Amino acid sequence: MEMTRRHVLSLLSATGLAAVLPWAPAHAAGTAAAPAAPAAPGATDPERLLGNAVAARAGTRASNARPETAARLAAVARAARAHLEALDDAGDGEMFAGLPLGTSDGNLNTTFRQLYEIALATRTPGGELAGDAGVQRRVLDGLALLHERWYGDQSSGYYGNWHHWEIGISTSATAALALLARPAADQRPALTRTYVASMDAYLRNGKDGDVDLDSRFHTGANLADITTNRLLQGALLGGAAGEARIRKALEDQLTVYATIDPYDLRHGVTDGYYADGSFIQHHSVAYTGSYGRGLLTRVVQTLAYLDGTGYANPDALVPTVHRWVADGFAPLIFEGWMTEPVKGRAASRTAGGYADTATVAEAVTDLAGHASGERAAALRGYVKHLHASSAAKPDPARFASPLTIVRYADLLADPDVPAADLNPPARSTAFNAMDRTVHRRPGFAFVLARSSERISKYEYMNGENLMPWFQGDGAHYLYLSGQDQSEAYGAGYYATVSPYGLAGVTAPVERRRTVPELYGKPYYDNPDHPLHFTASSQSQNTYVYFPRGTRPHSGGAVLGALGSAALVQSDDVPYAHRDRLPDDFAVHRNATATKSWFLLDDEIVVLAADVGDGAGRAVTTTVDARTAAPDHELALTGERRGGQRWRGTGTARLSWLRYADTTGNTAVGYAFLGDAPPVTVGLDTVTRSLRTVRTANPDTPVTRQVFSAAFRQRPAARPLSLAYALVPHASEAALRAYGKRGALSVLANTPRLQAVRHSGLGLTGVNTFGRGRHRVAGIHVDGPACVLVRKDGDRVEVGAADPTMLRNRVTVLLRGRRLRVVDADPGVRVRAAAGGTLLSVETRRVYGRTLTATLTSR
Repeated sequence: MEMTRRHVLSLLSATGLAAVLPWAPAHAAGTAAAPAAPAAPGATDPERLLGNAVAARAGTRASNARPETAARLAAVARAARAHLEALDDAGDGEMFAGLPLGTSDGNLNTTFRQLYEIALATRTPGGELAGDAGVQRRVLDGLALLHERWYGDQSSGYYGNWHHWEIGISTSATAALALLARPAADQRPALTRTYVASMDAYLRNGKDGDVDLDSRFHTGANLADITTNRLLQGALLGGAAGEARIRKALEDQLTVYATIDPYDLRHGVTDGYYADGSFIQHHSVAYTGSYGRGLLTRVVQTLAYLDGTGYANPDALVPTVHRWVADGFAPLIFEGWMTEPVKGRAASRTAGGYADTATVAEAVTDLAGHASGERAAALRGYVKHLHASSAAKPDPARFASPLTIVRYADLLADPDVPAADLNPPARSTAFNAMDRTVHRRPGFAFVLARSSERISKYEYMNGENLMPWFQGDGAHYLYLSGQDQSEAYGAGYYATVSPYGLAGVTAPVERRRTVPELYGKPYYDNPDHPLHFTASSQSQNTYVYFPRGTRPHSGGAVLGALGSAALVQSDDVPYAHRDRLPDDFAVHRNATATKSWFLLDDEIVVLAADVGDGAGRAVTTTVDARTAAPDHELALTGERRGGQRWRGTGTARLSWLRYADTTGNTAVGYAFLGDAPPVTVGLDTVTRSLRTVRTANPDTPVTRQVFSAAFRQRPAARPLSLAYALVPHASEAALRAYGKRGALSVLANTPRLQAVRHSGLGLTGVNTFGRGRHRVAGIHVDGPACVLVRKDGDRVEVGAADPTMLRNRVTVLLRGRRLRVVDADPGVRVRAAAGGTLLSVETRRVYGRTLTATLTSR
């Protein structure tokens, strides 16, 4: 299928990427492979596509002769040797010992992967098994046997996880056939076509054996995986049919580059990157740190496959992918650690944030090779920054390609490449499209997880992230500079911190059971119910795997490097729909809270109102929860409201509290504002198995010291209002002076209006909830909004956003002297009004984005 210019422009109009149409580029710079001649203009070269794919996976003689690739080559050979031993030791019903086939889709997927890994070893120049024709024959024989006994019969296949059948198995089989294309053509000439026909038939969520862009399964990272496989399959098939497959696969994959417009969805797809840098997968899950990484890896890999083939201009796609890195990934990576709230169920895996970021460094290394000029320099500098800032440096031996290992080594050794973050030192980012907020300063990163009727409260699936219930209810993660984040967060954090006591969360006091505990399997099984609950059904997604909230109010505003966020905590969809669900389906009512976060230079101010429970249960609001290694020395100090010193744990009315990890040289202060109720301070040594949070984790105990500070309400207590500030790296002296210096004032804290003023910053932050006119400190706001006003002499800056994403317009009246416009975003109108200056902010179709204006009284 030929791509028309109009079609590509319709997909990528904002990026000006019509130049992605079939094109014959020069060879990308920086590879260790000797470049083949590019295709002639207008011609295409499927053989080069295959050659690029093999080189990307196995390396070249030049790359593999470098000492930096020795560990990778050794790992490839070691894995292949182990698999060959298992192949020799296989029993009845197995291809590899220990992987019985016929009922386990996981075992079948692993079997295909291990055959691919053996094939890879035989095509890796300089490796122990390079060119071993006997081993290659064993792989081809194994593929033939697998197809004959356990894969080719469509009537007995497709059990278990759809992903194995449509993506996982196809990825391994396609890659193995690409690596062994020549011996397969000689020894088993029908094998490739046989497999391609079966892989097409297993695309059961597709249409006519191909991708279906209207399918909820063929989106985002999943779509990129499927279409990359089909690109290689087309090259393997050759001829007119292969050419058509390549072009169709490329056309389908191009859709993942298009920025999602929530007001004009293509094929109903919400998965992908948004204008504010958000990434969503599974239709409503904030997922930059897992599926987003997968998409980044796959598209950069495809750029390498397409290089010089004439099918497309991969360089034209680089600006789009660079924007993903700069605006999507960079804010979420702190000192080499991928932050937790954008990892979905993967947050419970043991690999951790440093390993997550290593895959980003790997992809960006290759992306920089396709870029030029300032963009290439920025990407290269960022790779070096990720290496320099991480407590656990990326291990290039784990990179998938020897070519990438060589590029990475050359980049790190280049004295002309300075390490440089893509973030400015101070940055506040509102990822409102995925209900996340990131606030960064040189000494810390504060990441907030919200939820709404648009975005899921959490993701649970396949026995992963077993206790996720409150992860989207205002849970925060405060990452401190100089800290080994693997000792503070990761799977060990979720294993040792109570799921009801996550930092920032207001939760009812009750015991919930995990999905396996409730239903005896990793999902709710009830296919005969009208909602048709099966492992991969839409109802399973809606009510079990990633339920959304039921209120629209979740958003925030940004003004320069300062920010705010707001959330009306809600019940989830299962509770709201409890009358239509089966009687044995467990639902949970949530506690209530209206919350605001004001993100300043030295502190994060939290206001909460209507904190309580309509069902009369006890409620806990956790100010913070932090973990440390068991051998670290911790100190808890503070001051009572009357001025008496406080030390250790217990319950008291405190003015301030300080948590200090003297071993790790980190500290966080907590200033309790206004007439705060008593605070309960805890410090316990907790040991739990990593399997507590993920059934596939090893049954390995993890021990951490767990600090918590929380407000506790008794059953049937009246709703509370709470105000406090988190002050990273605060000293005792600074906390003692905090409430006395008068820089910060809480102006309002009700379910309708929450506002603060910081005189040192000249900032007033206002979050409004509900209809009608809201008035505070000379600022009048109509309806729900997030508004920031900063005054500096005669200069006034205003930022306003709609946290519901439902309003056409937000109006803000600034009382006092009339102001004139210096600069304003499109959609902001300013005029004189009785008693002051009126700003009309057109929030229709901007999806929570902050619109700003700069005014002056001169």
